[in-house]
Amino acid sequence: MTSSGENQPARHQEVGHKSLLQSDALYQYILETSVYPREPESMKELREVTAKHPWNLMTTSADEGQFLNMLLKLINAKNTMEIGVYTGYSLLATALALPDDGKILAMDINRENYELGLPIIEKAGVAHKIDFKEGPALPVLDQMTEDAKYHGTFDFIFVDADKDNYLNYHKRLIDLVKIGGLIGYDNTLWNGSVVAPPDAPLRKYVRYYRDFVLELNKALAVDPRIEICQLPVGDGITLCRRIS
Repeated sequence: MTSSGENQPARHQEVGHKSLLQSDALYQYILETSVYPREPESMKELREVTAKHPWNLMTTSADEGQFLNMLLKLINAKNTMEIGVYTGYSLLATALALPDDGKILAMDINRENYELGLPIIEKAGVAHKIDFKEGPALPVLDQMTEDAKYHGTFDFIFVDADKDNYLNYHKRLIDLVKIGGLIGYDNTLWNGSVVAPPDAPLRKYVRYYRDFVLELNKALAVDPRIEICQLPVGDGITLCRRIS
């Protein structure tokens, strides 16, 4: 993070500013040249609604939404899962990418936030693809892993939730995603704090979750059941392709 001196360029006010690029101007260039001109009207509307919410930092950035939308089309995803929904920006990006009979199992502990974005999702004509469950995801995942009919049935799973449970999610999701399918873990560079020195001045929540993110990154790097690719998109996203 740069200190705000008089000679510093003003940080732009994009909602969920999570770019790890050194240059704000470069990030702004990407958004204005390649992301915003192609952003569906419904996603733009949801992004603007979310910007007014006090927790707007929790949203998926617009460039990451665009990335997820294309990725889902490239892998021809049809049956997906999302853990951590917030107002539904990444959920909408997913729903728009899936075929009309595609399905998303979406889980979040807060229905109120989801309902903020729901009218926009409904207006976009994709709400029928979403099965929203309010509450912690782990009990639902436990039920699913105990039932063999769910094993290997998901093409794509996106996790953007409580970082202290990412490894617990991974233990269960590896059985539910199909071989050749993808799991995407969001925030795996965690505000860049993964390389911060021990005495760095970090926000309390950043410091608290950093160790969990570091632990996850180490575990994914040596998990023989997956191939991985960690990308500096948004706040860092690690894609895991199940191979066994």
